[in-house]
Amino acid sequence: MTVAEVADLMRVSKMTVYRMIHSGEIPAVRVGKSFRVPQSAVQQLIDAGLGEWSGRDIARGEVANQ
Repeated sequence: MTVAEVADLMRVSKMTVYRMIHSGEIPAVRVGKSFRVPQSAVQQLIDAGLGEWSGRDIARGEVANQ
């Protein structure tokens, strides 16, 4: 996936995706001057975030900063 596609899917800016790539939070392969991120890596990142979410927190009005 391109950086723009990842940003759209995760609803963050492209700069956020670039930061995640450079910090090692999400793996990427450099192709020429651009990066490609494996779709499986994006899905794992999303799944990990959803694993931390609890519907009870919403019901109690405790929403984590995102």
